[in-house]
Amino acid sequence: MNVKKFISAIVAIIIFIVASVIYFHPVLKGQKITQSDITQFQGMVKEINDFRAENDTEPYWTGASFSGMPAYQISAYYPYDFVRSLDKIIRFLPRPADYIFLYFLSFFLLMLALKVEWRLAILGALAFGFSTYLIIIFIPGHNAKAHAIGYMPFVLAGILWVFQKKYVLGFLVTGVAMALEIFANHIQMTYYLGFCLLILGIVEGIHAIKQKVLPEFLKQVSIILVAVILGVGANSSRLLAMKEYADASTRGKSELTINPDGSPKEATKGLDKDYITQFSYAKLETFNLFIPRFMGGGTVEKLDKDSEFYQLIEEKAGKKVADDYSKQVLTYWGDQPIVEAPAYIGVVIFFLFFLGIFLLKGRLKQWLVAATVFSIVLSWGRNLEFLTNFFIDYVPLYNKFRAVSSIQVIAELCVPVLGILGLKEFFSNEISTDVKKNALKKAVYVFGGLIVVGFLAAHISSSFEGLRDENYKDLPGLIEAVISDRKAMLFSDSIRSIIFMLIAAGFLWFFLQNKFKKGIVFVGLGLLILADQIPVNKRYLNADDFVSARKVEKPFTASEADKLILEDKSHFRVANFAKNLMEDGTTSYFHQSIGGYHAAKMRRYQELFEYQIAKQNMQVLNMLNTKYFIVPDQSGVLQVQQNPDANGNVWFVNTLKKVQNATQEMNTLDSLDTKTTAIVDVNMFSELENFSIQKDSTASISIEKYAVTSLTYQSTSQKEQFAVFSEIYYDKGWNAYIDGKSVPHYSVNYVLRGMKIPAGNHRIEFKFEPKVIQQGSLISLVSYGLLIFIFLFGFVYEIKKNN
Repeated sequence: MNVKKFISAIVAIIIFIVASVIYFHPVLKGQKITQSDITQFQGMVKEINDFRAENDTEPYWTGASFSGMPAYQISAYYPYDFVRSLDKIIRFLPRPADYIFLYFLSFFLLMLALKVEWRLAILGALAFGFSTYLIIIFIPGHNAKAHAIGYMPFVLAGILWVFQKKYVLGFLVTGVAMALEIFANHIQMTYYLGFCLLILGIVEGIHAIKQKVLPEFLKQVSIILVAVILGVGANSSRLLAMKEYADASTRGKSELTINPDGSPKEATKGLDKDYITQFSYAKLETFNLFIPRFMGGGTVEKLDKDSEFYQLIEEKAGKKVADDYSKQVLTYWGDQPIVEAPAYIGVVIFFLFFLGIFLLKGRLKQWLVAATVFSIVLSWGRNLEFLTNFFIDYVPLYNKFRAVSSIQVIAELCVPVLGILGLKEFFSNEISTDVKKNALKKAVYVFGGLIVVGFLAAHISSSFEGLRDENYKDLPGLIEAVISDRKAMLFSDSIRSIIFMLIAAGFLWFFLQNKFKKGIVFVGLGLLILADQIPVNKRYLNADDFVSARKVEKPFTASEADKLILEDKSHFRVANFAKNLMEDGTTSYFHQSIGGYHAAKMRRYQELFEYQIAKQNMQVLNMLNTKYFIVPDQSGVLQVQQNPDANGNVWFVNTLKKVQNATQEMNTLDSLDTKTTAIVDVNMFSELENFSIQKDSTASISIEKYAVTSLTYQSTSQKEQFAVFSEIYYDKGWNAYIDGKSVPHYSVNYVLRGMKIPAGNHRIEFKFEPKVIQQGSLISLVSYGLLIFIFLFGFVYEIKKNN
């Protein structure tokens, strides 16, 4: 073992630990960050956690949200999930310090794979980890996104080692890193990583063809593919469950041919284009990457007393009002619905990126520049419609993800990589001083000119008006004051970027003049990068965002309305109209809610909401067994209204209304008496085509037990009946039994379950028994075994070969 390399790695890890903990220092006091998405998650996961604690097993289903849905994408532990244990070892620090440590460590390994000196590798890791976008995603609680981004450099390191012919090391690292990447469970980020890898593969493939070493390239690609497949295979239970659910989720294809207003519906195989491109970066907004408040920063910013906004408010309403109002001013003038903060990569590292462009030669530069440009152009979304539409229509899976602006994560990764490689070349003895001086000058001229061009373009092409300026129309002159402050922010941050660039260039220039030693330049650039990025990050995420762990772990207190409903021990559902039903996970903490909070809801349930619940169709609310409504009174106090017409957990119907497709089924719900009639699509269930219900006034059916994954009912009838169960139909796991014998059940009323019940006294059971978990577990075990076996075989082979 190389002792120096080992010591340098230990020093790097210590620096990363210290930097992570200092930046998020409230974690040392046991505090946690408040994250809106995580708060919603706490509500969504409550029933799942309770089930785990009581049964020591996984439910894989929850009835507490959206009237019931698979728990695969909410919270699920899978058998033989050894990757989880490895991830826990790597992320041993308190959250969110663990994620930023992962950023640092993973990028450091990538730098080592690129043969970068350890001090430069540390510098690059800090620049990557403190990139503003990678920090501010913790504000809403996009932890899975941060998790997946954190493992991206690790995956690249393994693949680059394979291309460097370090086959055994590269194979192992690629397989393990890919397993961790998939485990992070943010497929959108992994998908974007795939584009980055594809561009790398194209560059390497072209080189192989030119150099006539195509067989060797194909061998390398084969090794990478096997490692990736085994890494993916290690997560088989997770992925197979996700794939199975995806077709039934909002990511799947809609069967409806009309919109809620009755107009023809455009046929799509994924998400709606407007939804996909809702968050699109404007072309001009790209300057945010190296001028932090180019477009006013986040949706709201705090303005100081020198701002025109503050001075106008103070003049009209006094200092106290000005102090309050200036804390959250609508400074953002872009066209995205909401922006937590600009996706600021850093002016210093971006300057070094340009230095790398002028110093570096070969495939690495081609790959990194191409990937950066690719990600920026695609992040424009609807602002470059022809290209975005092409990807949505023709590139597999692209239409499954929203917020196209987040593809900039590729640039977030590639810019610091090329920047550090540029520094590596700058300190190389193989390049003459004249070449370095020339590259340094070009970087200053081009990058500095780009900053100036952005400033001028904003003034020439923009009015600096924001989407929400109407909020300020009541006070004369206030909109003009905000616009003036926006211009001032652009000016000050443009000057700031130029100053930081010149200081960075100065360090490098004095090095070439033998005025500064290499060590001083390393330290100087490192401190400059931190001074550049950290203050920007602190504007949006700082110690004020942390609270006691108790408030995060138990964020909800039952209201008087909640307490009143909780006195009812029967099984029913609640509609909380004090919140946005489809964006509310908090109600699920205390009750079985017809709403919830999730990015991939069941498609049919989302459609039921848009077409029926949003129109306040009481018959649909009744069939969902909505026994209680929570509504605010005129003063905002929550009140409980009991719905005496709720259908209950299960009921017999008198009539089956037979339709031919999903659109007819949805339209029929407009005027359906759900207590007496059920709708069935006979194209889906042809065996019901000739089925008719025999009247039986003595028939009865009721629920006996609700246990999340097991529902038990008792029925009595003299003739065969048809029962409707107020439970969501999901045939990829739910099985039905009558007196222990498996029987078919059907989708009725668009989302519910229906079943033929024979005459007599019967015990009816529904059990959630997803086969996909067992199938995936077997594949995971085989993948682990093959990964270890191939690595050991290769390791032994290399030893024998060397001997």
